Amino acid sequence: MNKNGKDLFAPLLALGLSLALVVTGCGGAEQSAPKQETTPNQGGTPSTEAPAEPQKVTVMLDWLPNTNHTGLYVAKENGYYEEQGLDVEIVQPGEGSTADQLVAAGKADFGISYQEAVTQARATDIPLVSIAAVIQHNTSAFASLKEANISSPKDFEGKRYGGWGSPVEEAVLQAVMEKAGADFTKVENVTLGVADFFSTIGRDADFEWIYYGWDGVEAKRSGMELNLLMLKDLDPALDYYTPVIVTNEHHIAEQQELVKKFVAATAKGYQFAIEQPDQAADMLLKNAPELNADLVKASQEWLSGKYQDDADQWGIQKQEVWERYAKWMFERDLIPKMIEADKAFTNEFLPEPSN
Repeated sequence: MNKNGKDLFAPLLALGLSLALVVTGCGGAEQSAPKQETTPNQGGTPSTEAPAEPQKVTVMLDWLPNTNHTGLYVAKENGYYEEQGLDVEIVQPGEGSTADQLVAAGKADFGISYQEAVTQARATDIPLVSIAAVIQHNTSAFASLKEANISSPKDFEGKRYGGWGSPVEEAVLQAVMEKAGADFTKVENVTLGVADFFSTIGRDADFEWIYYGWDGVEAKRSGMELNLLMLKDLDPALDYYTPVIVTNEHHIAEQQELVKKFVAATAKGYQFAIEQPDQAADMLLKNAPELNADLVKASQEWLSGKYQDDADQWGIQKQEVWERYAKWMFERDLIPKMIEADKAFTNEFLPEPSN
Protein backbone atom coordinates (compact mmCIF):
# COMPACT_ATOMS: atom_id res chain seq x y z
CA MET A 1 0.00 0.00 0.00
CA ASN A 2 1.12 3.55 -0.69
CA LYS A 3 2.33 6.16 1.69
CA ASN A 4 -0.80 8.31 1.66
CA GLY A 5 -3.10 5.31 1.70
CA LYS A 6 -1.14 3.36 4.27
CA ASP A 7 -0.07 6.18 6.55
CA LEU A 8 -3.38 7.97 6.48
CA PHE A 9 -5.90 5.20 6.15
CA ALA A 10 -4.55 1.65 6.01
CA PRO A 11 -5.42 -0.86 8.71
CA LEU A 12 -2.93 -0.72 11.56
CA LEU A 13 -3.33 -4.44 12.00
CA ALA A 14 -2.69 -5.66 15.52
CA LEU A 15 -1.07 -8.99 14.65
CA GLY A 16 0.89 -10.19 17.65
CA LEU A 17 -0.11 -7.36 19.98
CA SER A 18 1.57 -7.94 23.33
CA LEU A 19 -0.29 -5.63 25.65
CA ALA A 20 -0.07 -5.59 29.38
CA LEU A 21 -3.69 -4.58 29.47
CA VAL A 22 -4.87 -2.16 32.04
CA VAL A 23 -8.61 -2.53 31.70
CA THR A 24 -9.39 0.60 33.63
CA GLY A 25 -10.63 4.03 32.65
CA CYS A 26 -7.89 6.41 31.63
CA GLY A 27 -7.19 9.50 33.65
CA GLY A 28 -8.65 11.70 30.94
CA ALA A 29 -12.07 10.25 31.58
CA GLU A 30 -12.08 11.24 35.21
CA GLN A 31 -13.85 14.51 35.92
CA SER A 32 -11.93 16.93 38.09
CA ALA A 33 -13.48 18.12 41.33
CA PRO A 34 -15.28 21.37 40.56
CA LYS A 35 -14.25 24.59 42.18
CA GLN A 36 -16.81 25.97 44.56
CA GLU A 37 -18.02 29.53 44.36
CA THR A 38 -20.11 31.45 46.83
CA THR A 39 -22.98 33.47 45.36
CA PRO A 40 -25.88 35.28 47.03
CA ASN A 41 -29.31 33.72 46.83
CA GLN A 42 -32.57 35.60 46.67
CA GLY A 43 -32.71 35.92 50.43
CA GLY A 44 -29.27 37.48 50.57
CA THR A 45 -27.75 34.43 52.24
CA PRO A 46 -24.60 33.15 50.52
CA SER A 47 -25.08 29.76 48.84
CA THR A 48 -22.51 27.41 47.40
CA GLU A 49 -22.75 26.48 43.76
CA ALA A 50 -20.47 24.09 41.90
CA PRO A 51 -20.19 25.12 38.27
CA ALA A 52 -19.56 22.06 36.16
CA GLU A 53 -16.09 21.81 34.70
CA PRO A 54 -15.73 20.15 31.31
CA GLN A 55 -14.72 16.51 31.42
CA LYS A 56 -11.35 15.96 29.75
CA VAL A 57 -11.41 13.39 26.97
CA THR A 58 -8.64 12.10 24.71
CA VAL A 59 -9.27 10.86 21.16
CA MET A 60 -6.40 9.05 19.48
CA LEU A 61 -6.21 9.14 15.67
CA ASP A 62 -4.98 6.19 13.66
CA TRP A 63 -2.38 8.37 11.95
CA LEU A 64 -2.19 11.86 10.45
CA PRO A 65 -5.33 14.06 10.32
CA ASN A 66 -7.34 13.48 7.15
CA THR A 67 -10.90 13.53 5.85
CA ASN A 68 -11.78 10.33 7.72
CA HIS A 69 -11.49 12.45 10.85
CA THR A 70 -13.32 15.59 9.73
CA GLY A 71 -16.36 15.02 11.93
CA LEU A 72 -14.17 15.03 15.04
CA TYR A 73 -12.67 18.40 14.16
CA VAL A 74 -16.07 19.83 13.22
CA ALA A 75 -17.49 18.73 16.58
CA LYS A 76 -14.62 20.45 18.33
CA GLU A 77 -14.67 23.62 16.23
CA ASN A 78 -18.45 24.06 16.38
CA GLY A 79 -18.57 23.51 20.12
CA TYR A 80 -20.57 20.28 19.98
CA TYR A 81 -18.28 18.63 22.52
CA GLU A 82 -18.45 21.69 24.73
CA GLU A 83 -22.25 21.52 24.60
CA GLN A 84 -21.97 18.03 26.06
CA GLY A 85 -19.65 19.20 28.82
CA LEU A 86 -16.57 17.63 27.24
CA ASP A 87 -13.08 19.05 26.74
CA VAL A 88 -11.84 16.89 23.86
CA GLU A 89 -8.20 16.65 22.82
CA ILE A 90 -7.52 15.01 19.45
CA VAL A 91 -4.02 13.52 19.33
CA GLN A 92 -1.88 11.34 17.08
CA PRO A 93 -0.25 8.10 18.25
CA GLY A 94 3.40 8.24 19.16
CA GLU A 95 6.23 6.17 17.77
CA GLY A 96 5.68 2.45 18.33
CA SER A 97 2.11 2.76 19.63
CA THR A 98 -1.33 2.57 18.04
CA ALA A 99 -4.73 3.92 18.96
CA ASP A 100 -5.89 0.33 19.49
CA GLN A 101 -3.24 -0.36 22.08
CA LEU A 102 -3.72 2.89 23.95
CA VAL A 103 -7.52 2.72 24.00
CA ALA A 104 -7.55 -0.95 25.04
CA ALA A 105 -5.10 -0.20 27.85
CA GLY A 106 -7.14 2.78 29.04
CA LYS A 107 -4.54 5.36 28.05
CA ALA A 108 -6.96 7.09 25.67
CA ASP A 109 -10.73 7.30 25.91
CA PHE A 110 -11.56 6.86 22.23
CA GLY A 111 -9.68 6.10 19.05
CA ILE A 112 -9.90 5.61 15.30
CA SER A 113 -9.47 1.99 14.29
CA TYR A 114 -10.73 -0.52 11.71
CA GLN A 115 -12.97 -3.57 11.75
CA GLU A 116 -9.93 -5.67 10.81
CA ALA A 117 -8.00 -4.53 13.86
CA VAL A 118 -10.96 -4.78 16.25
CA THR A 119 -11.67 -8.31 15.04
CA GLN A 120 -8.07 -9.34 15.63
CA ALA A 121 -8.09 -7.68 19.03
CA ARG A 122 -11.30 -9.42 20.13
CA ALA A 123 -9.92 -12.76 18.93
CA THR A 124 -7.02 -12.33 21.35
CA ASP A 125 -9.18 -11.10 24.23
CA ILE A 126 -8.24 -7.42 23.89
CA PRO A 127 -11.30 -5.41 25.03
CA LEU A 128 -11.85 -3.03 22.12
CA VAL A 129 -15.42 -2.14 21.13
CA SER A 130 -16.50 -0.26 18.01
CA ILE A 131 -19.09 2.41 18.83
CA ALA A 132 -19.62 3.95 15.37
CA ALA A 133 -18.73 3.31 11.75
CA VAL A 134 -17.12 6.40 10.23
CA ILE A 135 -17.88 5.19 6.69
CA GLN A 136 -20.66 2.74 5.78
CA HIS A 137 -18.87 0.80 3.05
CA ASN A 138 -15.28 -0.16 2.30
CA THR A 139 -13.92 2.51 -0.03
CA SER A 140 -10.58 0.80 -0.68
CA ALA A 141 -9.53 -0.59 -4.05
CA PHE A 142 -6.78 -2.30 -5.96
CA ALA A 143 -5.48 0.46 -8.22
CA SER A 144 -3.32 0.29 -11.32
CA LEU A 145 -2.40 2.56 -14.18
CA LYS A 146 -4.85 2.28 -17.06
CA GLU A 147 -2.09 1.10 -19.42
CA ALA A 148 -1.42 -1.92 -17.19
CA ASN A 149 -4.73 -3.38 -18.46
CA ILE A 150 -5.77 -4.82 -15.08
CA SER A 151 -9.55 -5.03 -15.15
CA SER A 152 -10.16 -8.08 -12.93
CA PRO A 153 -8.30 -10.18 -10.32
CA LYS A 154 -7.52 -12.62 -13.15
CA ASP A 155 -5.24 -9.93 -14.55
CA PHE A 156 -3.13 -9.96 -11.38
CA GLU A 157 -1.34 -13.00 -12.78
CA GLY A 158 2.18 -12.11 -13.86
CA LYS A 159 1.96 -8.69 -12.17
CA ARG A 160 3.74 -7.12 -9.20
CA TYR A 161 1.67 -6.24 -6.15
CA GLY A 162 3.15 -3.49 -3.99
CA GLY A 163 2.06 -3.54 -0.37
CA TRP A 164 3.09 -3.27 3.25
CA GLY A 165 3.82 -6.95 3.84
CA SER A 166 0.81 -8.05 5.91
CA PRO A 167 -0.65 -11.58 5.99
CA VAL A 168 -4.08 -10.02 5.49
CA GLU A 169 -2.98 -8.60 2.15
CA GLU A 170 -1.92 -12.00 0.89
CA ALA A 171 -5.16 -13.54 2.15
CA VAL A 172 -7.24 -10.93 0.34
CA LEU A 173 -5.26 -11.30 -2.87
CA GLN A 174 -5.51 -15.08 -2.78
CA ALA A 175 -9.23 -15.04 -2.00
CA VAL A 176 -10.24 -12.64 -4.79
CA MET A 177 -7.96 -14.32 -7.31
CA GLU A 178 -9.23 -17.83 -6.54
CA LYS A 179 -12.79 -16.55 -6.79
CA ALA A 180 -11.93 -15.26 -10.28
CA GLY A 181 -10.26 -18.55 -11.26
CA ALA A 182 -6.78 -17.02 -11.17
CA ASP A 183 -3.51 -18.48 -9.86
CA PHE A 184 -2.31 -16.57 -6.78
CA THR A 185 1.20 -18.06 -7.08
CA LYS A 186 1.70 -16.05 -10.27
CA VAL A 187 1.65 -12.73 -8.40
CA GLU A 188 4.95 -11.21 -7.30
CA ASN A 189 4.59 -9.57 -3.88
CA VAL A 190 6.78 -6.50 -3.42
CA THR A 191 7.01 -4.94 0.02
CA LEU A 192 6.99 -1.17 -0.40
CA GLY A 193 6.37 -0.20 3.22
CA VAL A 194 5.29 3.43 3.36
CA ALA A 195 6.40 4.34 -0.17
CA ASP A 196 4.19 6.87 -1.95
CA PHE A 197 1.64 5.46 -4.39
CA PHE A 198 2.22 8.14 -7.00
CA SER A 199 5.98 7.55 -7.10
CA THR A 200 5.83 3.73 -7.11
CA ILE A 201 2.84 2.73 -9.22
CA GLY A 202 3.99 1.58 -12.66
CA ARG A 203 7.62 1.67 -11.53
CA ASP A 204 8.01 -0.58 -8.49
CA ALA A 205 4.61 -2.24 -8.65
CA ASP A 206 1.85 -2.81 -11.18
CA PHE A 207 -1.02 -2.54 -8.71
CA GLU A 208 -1.46 -1.40 -5.11
CA TRP A 209 -4.16 -1.21 -2.44
CA ILE A 210 -5.41 2.35 -1.97
CA TYR A 211 -8.30 4.17 -0.35
CA TYR A 212 -10.23 6.02 -3.01
CA GLY A 213 -11.20 8.87 -0.70
CA TRP A 214 -7.61 10.07 -0.69
CA ASP A 215 -5.35 8.60 -3.37
CA GLY A 216 -8.17 7.89 -5.81
CA VAL A 217 -9.43 11.45 -5.50
CA GLU A 218 -5.91 12.82 -5.87
CA ALA A 219 -5.27 10.71 -8.99
CA LYS A 220 -8.45 12.01 -10.61
CA ARG A 221 -7.63 15.57 -9.57
CA SER A 222 -4.16 15.33 -11.13
CA GLY A 223 -5.35 13.68 -14.35
CA MET A 224 -3.85 10.23 -13.66
CA GLU A 225 -6.02 7.51 -15.22
CA LEU A 226 -6.46 4.45 -13.01
CA ASN A 227 -8.20 1.14 -13.23
CA LEU A 228 -9.89 0.46 -9.89
CA LEU A 229 -11.22 -2.78 -8.42
CA MET A 230 -13.21 -1.87 -5.33
CA LEU A 231 -12.88 -4.52 -2.64
CA LYS A 232 -16.55 -4.37 -1.72
CA ASP A 233 -17.38 -5.43 -5.28
CA LEU A 234 -14.97 -8.38 -5.27
CA ASP A 235 -16.38 -10.20 -2.24
CA PRO A 236 -19.26 -9.30 0.12
CA ALA A 237 -17.08 -10.25 3.10
CA LEU A 238 -14.65 -7.47 2.16
CA ASP A 239 -17.31 -4.78 2.48
CA TYR A 240 -16.46 -4.17 6.13
CA TYR A 241 -16.32 -1.03 8.27
CA THR A 242 -13.13 0.92 7.85
CA PRO A 243 -12.54 3.09 9.78
CA VAL A 244 -14.51 2.87 13.03
CA ILE A 245 -14.47 4.73 16.34
CA VAL A 246 -13.52 2.56 19.31
CA THR A 247 -13.45 2.62 23.08
CA ASN A 248 -12.76 -0.08 25.67
CA GLU A 249 -15.10 -2.35 27.60
CA HIS A 250 -14.52 -0.43 30.84
CA HIS A 251 -15.97 2.72 29.32
CA ILE A 252 -18.90 0.73 27.92
CA ALA A 253 -19.67 -0.66 31.38
CA GLU A 254 -18.63 2.16 33.72
CA GLN A 255 -18.59 5.38 31.66
CA GLN A 256 -21.82 5.08 29.70
CA GLU A 257 -22.79 8.73 30.07
CA LEU A 258 -19.38 9.81 28.77
CA VAL A 259 -19.64 7.51 25.76
CA LYS A 260 -23.17 8.70 25.01
CA LYS A 261 -22.16 12.37 25.14
CA PHE A 262 -19.08 11.81 23.00
CA VAL A 263 -20.95 9.86 20.34
CA ALA A 264 -23.80 12.39 20.26
CA ALA A 265 -21.41 15.28 19.62
CA THR A 266 -19.32 13.29 17.13
CA ALA A 267 -22.41 12.22 15.20
CA LYS A 268 -23.43 15.87 14.99
CA GLY A 269 -19.97 16.69 13.63
CA TYR A 270 -20.19 14.09 10.89
CA GLN A 271 -23.73 15.14 10.04
CA PHE A 272 -22.44 18.68 9.52
CA ALA A 273 -19.67 17.30 7.28
CA ILE A 274 -22.28 15.38 5.27
CA GLU A 275 -24.40 18.48 4.73
CA GLN A 276 -21.67 21.13 4.43
CA PRO A 277 -18.49 19.47 3.12
CA ASP A 278 -16.79 22.71 2.07
CA GLN A 279 -17.08 24.31 5.50
CA ALA A 280 -16.14 21.03 7.15
CA ALA A 281 -13.00 20.84 5.01
CA ASP A 282 -12.04 24.34 6.18
CA MET A 283 -12.29 23.19 9.80
CA LEU A 284 -10.03 20.22 9.10
CA LEU A 285 -7.51 22.47 7.35
CA LYS A 286 -7.58 24.90 10.26
CA ASN A 287 -6.40 22.06 12.50
CA ALA A 288 -4.07 20.49 9.92
CA PRO A 289 -2.77 23.34 7.76
CA GLU A 290 0.05 21.14 6.46
CA LEU A 291 -2.41 19.21 4.27
CA ASN A 292 -2.92 20.02 0.60
CA ALA A 293 -5.99 22.26 0.67
CA ASP A 294 -7.17 21.37 -2.85
CA LEU A 295 -6.91 17.66 -2.10
CA VAL A 296 -8.74 18.05 1.21
CA LYS A 297 -11.57 19.97 -0.48
CA ALA A 298 -11.94 17.37 -3.25
CA SER A 299 -11.64 14.45 -0.83
CA GLN A 300 -14.19 15.94 1.51
CA GLU A 301 -16.66 16.54 -1.29
CA TRP A 302 -16.44 12.88 -2.31
CA LEU A 303 -16.27 11.34 1.16
CA SER A 304 -19.11 13.34 2.67
CA GLY A 305 -21.48 11.29 0.55
CA LYS A 306 -19.95 8.07 1.83
CA TYR A 307 -20.08 8.63 5.60
CA GLN A 308 -23.73 7.60 5.89
CA ASP A 309 -24.31 6.39 2.35
CA ASP A 310 -27.35 4.06 2.28
CA ALA A 311 -27.68 3.66 6.06
CA ASP A 312 -30.56 5.06 8.08
CA GLN A 313 -28.14 7.23 10.05
CA TRP A 314 -24.45 7.95 10.40
CA GLY A 315 -22.45 5.49 12.47
CA ILE A 316 -24.82 2.51 12.40
CA GLN A 317 -23.26 -0.97 12.25
CA LYS A 318 -24.76 -4.34 11.29
CA GLN A 319 -24.01 -7.60 13.07
CA GLU A 320 -24.00 -9.50 9.79
CA VAL A 321 -21.10 -7.37 8.53
CA TRP A 322 -19.07 -8.17 11.64
CA GLU A 323 -19.91 -11.87 11.56
CA ARG A 324 -19.23 -12.23 7.84
CA TYR A 325 -15.79 -10.65 8.00
CA ALA A 326 -14.77 -12.48 11.21
CA LYS A 327 -15.73 -15.78 9.58
CA TRP A 328 -13.71 -14.80 6.50
CA MET A 329 -10.67 -14.10 8.69
CA PHE A 330 -11.07 -17.25 10.78
CA GLU A 331 -11.33 -19.50 7.72
CA ARG A 332 -8.00 -18.11 6.53
CA ASP A 333 -6.23 -18.51 9.90
CA LEU A 334 -5.92 -14.76 10.34
CA ILE A 335 -7.47 -14.95 13.81
CA PRO A 336 -7.04 -17.77 16.37
CA LYS A 337 -10.75 -18.10 17.15
CA MET A 338 -14.13 -16.77 16.14
CA ILE A 339 -15.28 -13.68 17.95
CA GLU A 340 -18.67 -12.89 19.45
CA ALA A 341 -19.67 -10.28 16.92
CA ASP A 342 -22.33 -8.71 19.11
CA LYS A 343 -19.65 -7.83 21.67
CA ALA A 344 -17.27 -6.30 19.13
CA PHE A 345 -19.57 -3.38 18.33
CA THR A 346 -22.57 -1.52 19.66
CA ASN A 347 -25.13 0.93 18.30
CA GLU A 348 -26.56 1.77 21.71
CA PHE A 349 -24.81 5.12 22.06
CA LEU A 350 -25.85 6.55 18.70
CA PRO A 351 -28.43 9.34 18.96
CA GLU A 352 -31.97 8.68 17.86
CA PRO A 353 -32.25 9.24 14.11
CA SER A 354 -34.06 12.43 13.16
CA ASN A 355 -37.22 12.08 11.08
